[in-house]
Amino acid sequence: MTNSVLNECNAAILRWQVAFNSQNAAGCAEQYTPDSVMDARPFGRFEGREAIQAFWQNIMDQGFKDVDYTDVTWEAEGDDGFILTAKWTMNKAFGAVHREYWQIQADGKARLVTDDFEVQGER
Repeated sequence: MTNSVLNECNAAILRWQVAFNSQNAAGCAEQYTPDSVMDARPFGRFEGREAIQAFWQNIMDQGFKDVDYTDVTWEAEGDDGFILTAKWTMNKAFGAVHREYWQIQADGKARLVTDDFEVQGER
């Protein structure tokens, strides 16, 4: 079970990354559960898909794109999810993912239940 859950979590973060790099804020938001909570340091806390989509749209409107992840680690969380930590870079910023909780949902897709990341600098 764990390998199939991890495979789906990897596929889910790739869906998020493709949506972001395609400048598709709705596609990014779709990777979150409807009542997801995102802590985006230093910007604040965003609750629910609508608020999360608006956040990503604002970031995209400012010209941020080309996200990439390095130093990715996955840690099992129960039987149906994984916690991701990583470093990330974009064309205009870099930072860290402190804790993303990806969990398999009723439709079989992994989605973000919580997302905690930080912008640590500009490029």
